[in-house]
Amino acid sequence: MKKLFICGLIYVMNHSSLLAQQAYIPDFSTLALDGKKIFQENCVQCHGETALGTDLGPPLLHPFYRPGHHNDAALRRAIKKGVMPHHWAFGPMPAIETVKDEEIPKLVLFIRELQRANGIK
Repeated sequence: MKKLFICGLIYVMNHSSLLAQQAYIPDFSTLALDGKKIFQENCVQCHGETALGTDLGPPLLHPFYRPGHHNDAALRRAIKKGVMPHHWAFGPMPAIETVKDEEIPKLVLFIRELQRANGIK
């Protein structure tokens, strides 16, 4: 069973283009709309316009990033301090120095509302 899981994980890591190609865009709360603007200014280059990922970064609309696996504190820490890769075959995520401390909760809220709208809970 472990071999099958590891092989499947390696397959997903190397075939991320097989993941969802469309995202449902919900009616965001006011604070999440602020977070969306922050996301568009700082995150789309790697994570894509609708958080489905690019060749530079992973999709945030993926069960790996559900709150039970990567909680809000983990997302805040990744934004503020960066993070080494541990699920995907991408390089490390640098700290996003252009996002102010007071903007981070709005950015996390945007990601979480987008995730919930797309079935990631």
